[in-house]
Amino acid sequence: MIREMYAEIQKQTDKHSVSELCEIYGVSRSGYYKWLKRAGQLNRYEKTHKILDSYVLDIHSHHPMMGYRQIRDKLYLEFGWIVSDPTVWKSMKRLRIHGWQAKQKCRNLVVVPPHFEEYIKYSKLARNVYQRYTDQVEPYGMDECWLDISGTDYTFGSPEKVANDIRETIKFELGLTISVGVFFNKIFAKLGSDMKKPDAVTVIPKDTFRDKIWGLPAADLLGVGRATQRVLDSYCIRTIGDLAKTDPDFLNRRLGKNGIALWQYANGNDRSRVMNADFVSPIKSVGHGITTIEGLENDEQVWPVFLELTQDIGHKLRVHKKCADGVAIHIRDNTLLSKQWQTALDMPTQSPMLIAKAAFALFEKRYDWRNPIRLVTIQAINLVPQDTPRQVDLFMNIEKIEKAERLDQCIETIRQRFGKNSIRNGILFQNLRMPSEKPEITMPTGVLC
Repeated sequence: MIREMYAEIQKQTDKHSVSELCEIYGVSRSGYYKWLKRAGQLNRYEKTHKILDSYVLDIHSHHPMMGYRQIRDKLYLEFGWIVSDPTVWKSMKRLRIHGWQAKQKCRNLVVVPPHFEEYIKYSKLARNVYQRYTDQVEPYGMDECWLDISGTDYTFGSPEKVANDIRETIKFELGLTISVGVFFNKIFAKLGSDMKKPDAVTVIPKDTFRDKIWGLPAADLLGVGRATQRVLDSYCIRTIGDLAKTDPDFLNRRLGKNGIALWQYANGNDRSRVMNADFVSPIKSVGHGITTIEGLENDEQVWPVFLELTQDIGHKLRVHKKCADGVAIHIRDNTLLSKQWQTALDMPTQSPMLIAKAAFALFEKRYDWRNPIRLVTIQAINLVPQDTPRQVDLFMNIEKIEKAERLDQCIETIRQRFGKNSIRNGILFQNLRMPSEKPEITMPTGVLC
């Protein structure tokens, strides 16, 4: 009897999610997946991965020198598949397609998997050493940190001595080599740490930093990526010194506020302070996006996707006790053309419905439907604490707003007790053209996705 239920569920997975069908039939989802595995059936994700892997393998067989970014572009041009870089990279990993450049030079190369847990372990041990000298240890990525050692001269000696002590301690206790940059701000300290590797200390005096730094390529400066470098190159801005001498108004016109920041960095005017080790970066926005499994071709297909995405956004806003005072949307069509817009809300809110309605109104106003849509992202922006006083006008129905807020709170409570799919809007039970199962992702930078 149960096997017959599993078979019926398998027939309907194209229209409904596995979670919903298992709840309807009163069977466990884990039992269904075990039945699938025993029966030799592939779920939707496994089918997608199998097709993708076959395409990637076909492209690689004809173009063995291509990396994952080139294969991503080829997937769209030859097969019409729009996938992200990490998706292609994972497919290549499953197919054991990697290290092609090294293998061209060394045919018998042996590739071993990384020891990520060990990396995390030694990263924490290194930070423990740093905290012996100061409590102002701000991580930058997994293996780099900024340290503020100002005021420690009488305790540990000069900054150069402290840097050498840390370098030698790390080598003695952990068996690792590190490079250290000593400077009066974070940007040039990072630059100094990259100048001599793998086991050295670079000191850049404040009064002579122009002689040592301005001749370096602009790409060495933190914040200058490949896209920014192409813009700078087009105007013959090659070095950090060129960048420092450029008119900041010109940089603002070409690069926006990032141009002003880079000009400040190049002139040694970074004033950002090093945060304490327990500092948590404040959340500036909460967003959620999805690449659809089929193209969205009209407003009626877009609205349920907006509403589904804002369910998670509303939940995250409540978890972090924030309200959104604005909403931003990012749309990408099947030609990879992207558009972004944002708008302010009438008043700060946590309501998924209000955020979805505002986002959809903005979408209807801006999108011209030249091509079907394949990627949708919604962000709640301009966040404020949820207890911030709200200014209302004479035309707002406060009772209706408060009633809707109580309803949202009730729905949130039900979902906390019985699962996020225990209560949903009726329109979300149709085919949303979205992956039925969304993995929970925690980014190392603290960005909420």
